[in-house]
Amino acid sequence: MSNSISNNLTDWAPRFLVPANATHRQYEALRAYFAEHRPSAEVARRFGYSPGSFRVLCHAFRRDPDRAFFLSPAKGPKTAPKMDQVRQQVVALRKQNLSMYDIREALEQSGHSLSPAAVAIILRQEGFARLPRRADDERPHRMRPTAADVADVRQLDLEPRHWRTQFGGLFLFVPLLARIPFDRILDHAGFPGSQKVPAGAAMRSLLALKLFGNARHSQVMSHVFDEGLALFAGLNVIPKRSFLTEYSCRIDPGCYPQVMREWFDAVGALGLGRGASFNLDFHTIPYHGDDALVEKHYVSKRSRRQKGLLAFLAEDADRRVFCYANGELRKNQQNDELLRFVEFWKERTGHLPEELVFDSKLTTYQNLNRLNQMGIAFITLRRRSHKLLARIYQVPASAWRRIELENIARAYRTPRVLDERVKLPGYVGPIRQLTITDLGHEEPTLLLTNQLRRTPAHLVGRYAQRMIIENHIADGIDFFHMDALSSAVAMKVNCDLQLTLMASSLYRLLGAQIGLGYERAKSRHIFRDFVDATATIEIDAQHVHVHFQKRAHNPLLVAAGFDKTDLAIPWLGRKRLALTFG
Repeated sequence: MSNSISNNLTDWAPRFLVPANATHRQYEALRAYFAEHRPSAEVARRFGYSPGSFRVLCHAFRRDPDRAFFLSPAKGPKTAPKMDQVRQQVVALRKQNLSMYDIREALEQSGHSLSPAAVAIILRQEGFARLPRRADDERPHRMRPTAADVADVRQLDLEPRHWRTQFGGLFLFVPLLARIPFDRILDHAGFPGSQKVPAGAAMRSLLALKLFGNARHSQVMSHVFDEGLALFAGLNVIPKRSFLTEYSCRIDPGCYPQVMREWFDAVGALGLGRGASFNLDFHTIPYHGDDALVEKHYVSKRSRRQKGLLAFLAEDADRRVFCYANGELRKNQQNDELLRFVEFWKERTGHLPEELVFDSKLTTYQNLNRLNQMGIAFITLRRRSHKLLARIYQVPASAWRRIELENIARAYRTPRVLDERVKLPGYVGPIRQLTITDLGHEEPTLLLTNQLRRTPAHLVGRYAQRMIIENHIADGIDFFHMDALSSAVAMKVNCDLQLTLMASSLYRLLGAQIGLGYERAKSRHIFRDFVDATATIEIDAQHVHVHFQKRAHNPLLVAAGFDKTDLAIPWLGRKRLALTFG
């Protein structure tokens, strides 16, 4: 009998002597060392530690001898009294087809506070599935946002009445748009439309948002009941954001070049001047999705490459207006986009641009040679290599000369210049290279140009002015919200670019009509002084009267003749527009 008991005890001994987990093993090892006084090396070998790691374990135990190796079971309630006391009420409310948010509100009215997450847990425990989407008449009656009417040009009300609008300044652009065959341009290009919302009304709606210059994500739905915004577009109400997003996706990308050409001709006929020198640049519009087809491009404001959509922009340096854009570029096409702009300008004006200014990453040396053969002057940067910089630093000081820049508002106005002729691969003949130091940069700036007779001061000053396009692009990004791809009114990039060209042209025309320095003012400056204005609109039998409130800059509009406006508006039933200023 005693032998059997001893055998049974021997069978159970490993349960205590062989550690079942890491904590148990640490306890047995420390007990053997500190209580049984076994050698450190023997204990480490027995329990599978290296000598060093066991010494670390002993050191940690000495610093915390009260460490708890065996924890008692966690204490606490095994039930949820707050949920259990309303469980039956939650079940009864769900049987009335109420959502978890409706149930929470019903519980609050009866004096019980329970979160939607707790309601969801009860419903899941009781075996209820999620509610299918309910119709409005199946939902509990409560206060809801007022639903606006569906946009429909056939419901446009031009009966005598009056109201106040926050978008009164948009009607300063209406005389310009009325003199442009806007609807016909869109029809020729094949823009989609319907009987409810024709192409012209849809694009005027988008253009109104672009002209007003607020952050796009805060527009449309907050102003859906402003009749002035709808009247500008020629609709009863402005289309909702879902329609505007979907409309930009319906436009065939092949339509945009046709619209850009006809718009260019139309604003030229209105008196938008055409300069001879152009600033060219790329802009990467960041993309934050997971589309594998979107390529990575350099984003200058972040100094890194990331996924984005590459857009090419050309700015008339004299008029400060964007005259060409292309948002359908891939990496293998970007080097030749400069030549496509040259073809566009030759087709629309009958002559080549006189001067192009751009940076080093815009095109290749072979394309510089083609520009030179066409007789187009250019100024561009050259990339600095270590070998090139080493050669420059070896040039004696006597080869450099100091120049003074004129009409340049900057601290560094007397740089040193090294003027020489160099050879480039792919470029036939010598090309002029200006190496400039003392411009405020650590390393010298290298300019390449085929203008062999211009003075260095003129060339350096002209390229310094080219930096303005980066400021104007930044202004377009901010004011015309070109980077708002994740906003509530998400649009295709090519549609956004075309609207930016249109808005830029209209702001230039408005500034030219006002005069007094506004011809070259930034769009946001014109917006702040004139366009951001409330007004009262009054419709009578023959006219649409827009009465502007009293503002400091109204006398400039009166002096420019805006108070004499009397023009039939095609999309407003041929009623005549009249502007008055308080």
